[in-house]
Amino acid sequence: MDTAKASKIMKALSNQNRLELYLDIARQSDVGFMAGKGCFITDIACSFTIGAPTMSHHLKELVNAGLIVTERQGKFLIARAVRETLEEVRTLFNLGIDSLSDTKGTDHDPQS
Repeated sequence: MDTAKASKIMKALSNQNRLELYLDIARQSDVGFMAGKGCFITDIACSFTIGAPTMSHHLKELVNAGLIVTERQGKFLIARAVRETLEEVRTLFNLGIDSLSDTKGTDHDPQS
């Protein structure tokens, strides 16, 4: 993943509600990938204390970052995590965790 794409993804996930929304969609997409299913936004929205316009804005930001895709099925909005991007995000976070664990147990002083 190039740094421009990583930056766009990190910016999209920097909002707590948006991160939680993405994680909910990703979890449900993970279960439904084999069947090609997504998750109903109405099912997820009830667990958030934000209004519909704010939810819509967060979904738009996730779509613009390439993290999810949405589609209408009748009056319902279905969201799916983009599998390729989800794997890239997992790799990105794993790299961050690995680099942090490399300094474990050393006498590293960040102010020196």
